[in-house]
Amino acid sequence: MASLKKLMMSAAAIAAAFVAQPLELTAQVAPDRGAAALGSVLAGIGTTSRVLTVAAHPDDEDTPMIAWLAKGRHVETAYLSLTRGDGGQNLIGNELGEALGAIRTQELLAARRIDGATQYFTRAYDFGFSKNAEETYQHWPKDSILGDVVRVVRAYRPHVMIAFFSGTPRDGHGHHQVSGLLAREAYDLAGDTVRFPVKDFGVPWTPQKFYRSARQTPDSATLRVNTGEYDALLGRSYYEIAAESRSQHKSQGFGVLQRKGVIWGYLSREASRVGPADARSERSLFDGVDTTWAPLRAQLPASAQPVLDSALSTVRDARAAYRADAPAPMVPILAQALRQFRTVRGSWRSGPPLLIAGPPGSPSSVARRPADAAPAALWDALSTTEERTERALVLAAGVVVEATAPRATFPAREPVKQAVNDSLPVTVTVFNRGTTPVLLRNASVFGLGLRPGETGDLTVAPDSAATLNRWAVAFVSNSPWWRVYGRKQQDWFQAPIDARHEEQHQEERASIVQARLEIAGQSVAVNTPVVYRYADPIKGDMQVPVSAVPGITINLASVMEYIRAGVPVERYIPVRIQSSYPHETTVSVQLELPAGLKADSTERVRTLAADGSTILQFRVRGMVKEGQQQLVALALHDGAMSTSGAYLINYDHITPMRLYGASGMYLSAVNVKIPPRARVGYIAGVGDKGIEALEQLDIAVEKIEPSMVSATNLSRFTSIVVGPRAYEASEALVRNNPRLLEYARQGGTLVVQYGAQNMNALPGITPYPLQWAPRAARVTMETAPVTVLQPTHPLLTFPNRIGAVDWEGWAQERATYMPSTIDKRYTSLLRMNDPDEPANDGALLVAPVGKGRYVYVTLALFRQLPAGVPGAARLLANLVGGGVVLQ
Repeated sequence: MASLKKLMMSAAAIAAAFVAQPLELTAQVAPDRGAAALGSVLAGIGTTSRVLTVAAHPDDEDTPMIAWLAKGRHVETAYLSLTRGDGGQNLIGNELGEALGAIRTQELLAARRIDGATQYFTRAYDFGFSKNAEETYQHWPKDSILGDVVRVVRAYRPHVMIAFFSGTPRDGHGHHQVSGLLAREAYDLAGDTVRFPVKDFGVPWTPQKFYRSARQTPDSATLRVNTGEYDALLGRSYYEIAAESRSQHKSQGFGVLQRKGVIWGYLSREASRVGPADARSERSLFDGVDTTWAPLRAQLPASAQPVLDSALSTVRDARAAYRADAPAPMVPILAQALRQFRTVRGSWRSGPPLLIAGPPGSPSSVARRPADAAPAALWDALSTTEERTERALVLAAGVVVEATAPRATFPAREPVKQAVNDSLPVTVTVFNRGTTPVLLRNASVFGLGLRPGETGDLTVAPDSAATLNRWAVAFVSNSPWWRVYGRKQQDWFQAPIDARHEEQHQEERASIVQARLEIAGQSVAVNTPVVYRYADPIKGDMQVPVSAVPGITINLASVMEYIRAGVPVERYIPVRIQSSYPHETTVSVQLELPAGLKADSTERVRTLAADGSTILQFRVRGMVKEGQQQLVALALHDGAMSTSGAYLINYDHITPMRLYGASGMYLSAVNVKIPPRARVGYIAGVGDKGIEALEQLDIAVEKIEPSMVSATNLSRFTSIVVGPRAYEASEALVRNNPRLLEYARQGGTLVVQYGAQNMNALPGITPYPLQWAPRAARVTMETAPVTVLQPTHPLLTFPNRIGAVDWEGWAQERATYMPSTIDKRYTSLLRMNDPDEPANDGALLVAPVGKGRYVYVTLALFRQLPAGVPGAARLLANLVGGGVVLQ
C-alpha cells in the first residue's frame, strides 16, 4: 500500500479521466513541405553554427530571435527551459501541476515544429511564482540544476549562448532570474572537468560567446537583427513564423498577431572569448567565431579533405539545379553529395561520446572515447550536414511514408499476457511521387520488434506505392519519461538527464516506424509515427497517434474529493475500466474503503469487449472521521491486478499524451458546517473546481453559463459565485455583468474570484473602483502568516469560525493578483504578505451593494480546492452562505 500511496501522490494533480477520452485527435506534423521545405533545407546544408538559448518556462523564449536564427540563417538552434511550466495557470482546461506541465511541454514541441528549433529541459519543477532567486534556490538545489544546464551545454555544444533574462531582480520572477544566472554560470563552467567531471556531465565544451536578450532594454543592445525580414521561399517573415510558434502556448493565453514589416530583435553581448573587444562594433552574432569549413577541414585526415571539398561543391551544384516545380534533376546530385559526406564522416570510427545517465542511485557513465574519435565540432557539423542532405534527398525524390494501424491503442506486454494476438498490425506504405525508382529495403517499428521472416526489398516505381505489413509489440507504455521516477522533495524530477533532447525522448516512447530506403544508390531512413486514421464528417482527415497502454486501466472520477466528517454520508463512486486488448476480457473490480465506509457490494465483475470500456457505480455509505482518507480501486483480470489509471491529455494544437497514476483517490474529510437554505449559482472560471467542491460539501449548486445570465432567474440563488479569471475567458460574462451587480443590489451575495491585470481594462466590472499594478501583488509563500482584520465579520464566523488551523496546509501560494488601489467602500478582512514585503489587505474584500453584498476574493482557492485543503472548504462554505445571513 505504501508504493500505491506514492503513486497516488504523484498523480494528485491529474484530473478525472471519465470525460476526457475522445477519439478526435490530430497527429502533429511539420508545417513546411514540398518546394518550400526542400528549398529551405537545401539552403541550410553546410551551415555549421549552433546557438543555445536559455530561460525558465515554456513561453519565455524569444521566438522571433529563434525563428530568425533557425529559419532565416539555418543555424542549429535550441531552447533550454529550466521547467515545464507545471506551476502556471491554465486557460484552456482544468489541468494543473504535472498535468499542466505535460500540456506545456507539448506546446513547446508544437512551437519548435514551427520555428525549427530543438527543445531541452532540466529537472526543475515549476513550484509556482517566486519573487527572487533566493526563494527559488530554497526549492531547487542550485548545484543540481546548474549541473543539468552544463550537461545540456556539453551535449549540444553551442558556439553561442543567449540568456533571455538578465539574472537580476528586474526579471520579475525568481525562476526568470535564476535562469539568467545559471545560463552565465554554465557558459563559464562548461569546460571545467574538476567541478563537473566527464563521467557525470559529459565531454567538456567551451562556448565562444554569451549574449542576453535586450528586448526589454533596447538601448543596452550591442546587436540588433530584423526578425521581420521576409523569406520569399516560405512566403512569410520570420516574425510571422515566430508569432505562429508563440501562439501555440494556448494554455497561457499567448496568442499574438502575425505582424508584418521591420521588427527589430535586440541582444547585448556580455562575455566573449573571441571577436572584437568592443561589443558595439560587432556586425554579427558570430563575429570572431569561424563558422566556415576551413578550421574543420584542417582537422580532417589528408585523404578526406578533397572529398569534403567535392561534397561542398556538389551541394552548390544541387542548389544551382533547384527548381520548385521540377526537383527530380537534383536527386542524383544530392545522392552524390550524401555519399561524399558519409565518406568524410567515415574517416573516424565514432564521434565524441555522449553522456548516458542511469536511473537515480546508479552511477552515470560515458562511453570510452576511441583514440581515433572525431573532434566534437567537426563531428557535429558533419552529422548535421548529413542529416540535412538526407532530408533534401527524400524531399527531392517525392517520397512519403505512412504507417497506419486499425485502432488507436494496443496493450503493452505484461508477464502473464504473452499471447501473439495482443500485438498490433501496422501497415507501412511508401509513396513514390517523384520520377526516380526507390527501393524499400525494410521497415521496422522502433523498439517494438519484428516477427520472424519480415523483409522488404521492394521496388517502388515512380507514381506508385508499395506496402509492407508489420507488427507492433510494446513492453512499456507511452508515458512521459520525466515522471517515471517521481519528484524529489516535490521540487525537482528524479528522471536522469542525458544527452538527448526532448524530441528524442518523446520519439523513444512513441510508436514510430523507420523505413529503410535506397534512393539513387544511397540508403536513407525515414521515420514516421504510427497513426489510426479516419474521416471525421466535420474535421476531415483525423490521425490519432497510436499508443501502447496497459492492457486494463482503472480510473476513479478524481484524485481528491471533499467529504464531510462526522456526519452520515452517501456517495456514488463511479469507476471506469478500459481494455486495450483485441479480445474479450473479464475484469473483477473491488474497492478498498477507509474505516467507516461500506460499499453496496464488495466486487463487480464485467466482461469487456475488445477495446471496450464501462463505468461501474458503487454506492458508498457511512461516516468518516476528520482527516485525509484513502480509497483505492483494483481490477483483477487473468490472474493479474491493475492499479493504474490513465488520463488522456487531448487538445487540438498539441500531440496527445497519457499520464498514469494509481487508481485511487483521497477523501479530504472536513469538519465543516454548511449554511442553511443555501442555493448557489456558479459561473465557472479558468481551472476552476469550485462547483465540484460545493457539491461534495452537500451545498446545492447550479452552473450558470455566462451567455445565459440575462435569461436566468437569479433571485432563486442565495449567492452567485464567479470563478477565477472568468471575465478574461468570457466576453459574454463581461456583457452580462450589470445583471450580476443588479442581483447584488436586490439583496444577493455576489462572490467574485480573482482576475488578472486585465481587470483594469474593464471599468464597471466591480461595483466600486479597484486598480491593479502592472505587476500585481501576490503572496507566494503558502505558509505566510495571515492576520484577521475583522474577526467578528459574518464571512469569517458563519457557519464556520475561521481560525489559525484553517490557514495550515495551503498549496503553492496564499493569494494572487491582489489589487493595489482599493476603494474605501470595501472592507478588508485579511492581511498577509511575503517576508520582507509590506502588508497587503487585498486578499478578501467585501462591500455593501444596495440590499446585498459584493465579495472579491484573491485567495488562491483554485489551487486549494483541488488539493483538498480543509480551510479552503470551510471558507468557501462561509462565502456562499453570506446571502443567507442577510435574510
